[in-house]
Amino acid sequence: MKKAILTAVLLSVSTGLWAAKPITTQIEREYLDTLSLLSAALLRQQNNDAGDKDYGGLLDPENAIYYSRAAEAVYPFTVMYQYTGNSEYRDAAIRLGEWLIRQQQPGGEWIENPWEWTGTTADQLMMLAAAFPALQSYLDRAAQRRWRASMRAAGLYLVEKMEPDFASINYIPTTAGALAVLWQNVAREKVFLDKAKKLAWQTVAKMDQDQFIHGEAARVHGVKYGVDLNYQMDMSLWGLTLYARITGDKAAEEYARRSLAKVIHFVYPNGIIDGSWGARSYKWTGYGTKTADGSQVLFSLFADENTAYQTASLRNLQYLRSAIKQGLVGYGRDIWAFASKTGKPNLYPTFARAKNLAMALEFGRHQRGPGKPLPADKGDWVRYFPSVKVGVIRQGNWMATVSAYDYHDYTDWGKGKYTHFPRGGAIVNLWHDGFGLLTTASQNRYHRGEVIHMPPIESETFPLTPRIEFDSADGYFTNLYETKAKLDIRQQADRVLVETFGQLSDQNYHPGGVAYHYQYTFDDTQLKKSVTLRYHDRRPPVRVIEPIVLDAGVKVSKVGAKKIRITSQRGVLHLRLLKGEADISLGKNAEGYWSPFPGLRTYPIVFELPADKNAITQTIDYVFETGSNR
Repeated sequence: MKKAILTAVLLSVSTGLWAAKPITTQIEREYLDTLSLLSAALLRQQNNDAGDKDYGGLLDPENAIYYSRAAEAVYPFTVMYQYTGNSEYRDAAIRLGEWLIRQQQPGGEWIENPWEWTGTTADQLMMLAAAFPALQSYLDRAAQRRWRASMRAAGLYLVEKMEPDFASINYIPTTAGALAVLWQNVAREKVFLDKAKKLAWQTVAKMDQDQFIHGEAARVHGVKYGVDLNYQMDMSLWGLTLYARITGDKAAEEYARRSLAKVIHFVYPNGIIDGSWGARSYKWTGYGTKTADGSQVLFSLFADENTAYQTASLRNLQYLRSAIKQGLVGYGRDIWAFASKTGKPNLYPTFARAKNLAMALEFGRHQRGPGKPLPADKGDWVRYFPSVKVGVIRQGNWMATVSAYDYHDYTDWGKGKYTHFPRGGAIVNLWHDGFGLLTTASQNRYHRGEVIHMPPIESETFPLTPRIEFDSADGYFTNLYETKAKLDIRQQADRVLVETFGQLSDQNYHPGGVAYHYQYTFDDTQLKKSVTLRYHDRRPPVRVIEPIVLDAGVKVSKVGAKKIRITSQRGVLHLRLLKGEADISLGKNAEGYWSPFPGLRTYPIVFELPADKNAITQTIDYVFETGSNR
C-alpha cells in the first residue's frame, strides 16, 4: 500500500509548460491571500512520515487527533496548486486524499472522529470530488480507480442514509451539493442527481415565510426545529445554490436568492455576521460559526447580481483575518489573548475556512472594481422577521439586533446544548458609527454543548449580553431566558421605538417573580433605554448590566455620580442615568467578562436597583449619546 501511495504521485510537469490560473479581480486576490496563509499552516500539520499509519493526515494541535474532516483540506491544497504552481500543495493534496480513503468504512462512510458521526461524509466527498479533476492526471491508474471507487461508495452511502430524520438541516443541502459535484466530476449516475434533488427540496420545505431554514437544533417527535443564521449562511444556502447551478434547478436557486437578500441585513459594518441569537450560537465567532465553512462562497455565487454581496464577503473576510495567528483561525477576534485559559487552537476553523475560500475562488462570479455599499453602510431602515421574532435596526449612527427568538428545546433533547442562547428582547449586538462595536452577546452560561469544539473553562465567566438579572435562593433569573417575550418595533420619521416585555426567568424558563418592560428609543445620535420592573410576590435587588466591548484603546470611566465616559480610538460616548435610583459600579467581576465564543472581552457597567419592600414597580432610564473628552 505504501508503495502504491508513493507511486501515485507523478513528477511535476515541466515548469515551462505549466501556467497558473489567472487572478483577474481584486476580490480573487483577497481570497487567495488568506487561503495561502491558512493553507501554509495546514501544510505544517501534515504527517510526512511514510512509515506511519497516519501518513498524509493533518494533526490537530489542540487535541493531537488526526480528524477525518481535516482531510477536506484536499481541495484547498489543490486550488493552491492551481493558482501558484507549487507542486508541494499538489503532492500534499494527494497524500491527504490517500489518507482519507484509508479511513473509509466498508459502507462507504467516514466517521467524524472522535465521535461516531458519519453525516460529514458529505463534506469529505464534496472536497474529494471537487479536487479530483485537477489531480487525476497526477494519479496512476490504480490510484484513479481507488479514488473513483471511494467517492462512488461515499455517494451511495449518502443516497441511502442522508435525510432530515438523520441529520441537522445544514447537512441536507450540503449533501445535495456534494452529490451534484460527484455527478459532474466523477460518476454520472442518475441515482445521485435524483437524491440531490430530493434533498434540495427537503431543504426548501424547511424554509419559513422569512426564508429562515429550520432544523438545526433539537428533535420533537423525531422532527428537528430551530434556526441558526450562521449555519444557514456558512453551509445551507451555498450548498443549495451549488446544487442548483450544476443541475439547472432554477426554482431551488430562487429560494436561496430570496433568503440571501434578507440575511445580508445581519452583516455589520465591521464584517461580523450577527448569528449570536441562533439556536446553535454557542459556537458563534463573529465571522461565522466555528466548525462551518464560511459565507465567502455564498456571497461570491451571487456577486454578479448584487455587488453588495461582494462587499459583504470582503468585510467578513477582514474580520476573519483579525482572528488568525500564524495561519491558524481562532474562535474569535481576541481569543489569542485567552490562550492560557483556552489552550492551543483547534484545527477545525482553519480547514473549514480554507475550503470556503477555495470554493469562493473556483465557483464565484467575481466582479471588478469596488462593490456597492452594504445595507449596514446606510440608513435608515428596520427589518423585522416575525417568524423568529428578531429585528435589525439601522438608525442614524446606530445599528442593533434585537432578539426575542422563542425557540426552546421542549424535552431537553440536547441536554442543555440549545438552552443558553440570549433572547428576551435583548440587544444582542450594538454598533455606533463613531465608536465601533459597543456591546455584543454570548451564551447566558458557558455550556460545552460540543465538547471537542469548545474548550474547558475552569474560571467563572459571565454573559457578555446586556441584560436584567437577579439572584435568589431559587437561582439565577434574567430576561435572557425568557422564551415568551413580546417584541414590538416601530419606525417613525426620525426614530425607532422598540418595546419588549416578559418575566425574568431561570434556565428552565421558569419565572422568578419579577416582570420586566424594556423600551429602546433610537434616534440619530442617542439610544435611550428604559427598564421598568414589576414585582409579583418577591422584591429582590435587581441588576441592569451593560458590558462594553473592549476593543483596542477602549476605556470606561466615571465622570460623575450618574455619568460614564466610554472612549475608543474612534470616538467618545457617554452613558447617563436620566431617571430612577440606582447605584452605578464599573468593572465588577470584570475578569470574568470574556467568552471563547465570540472570542471577545467586555467591561461591565452595572446599575444596581435596591430592593424596596413597598414598591410595586421600579423604573430607570439611561441614554448612550455622543460625547466629548470633557
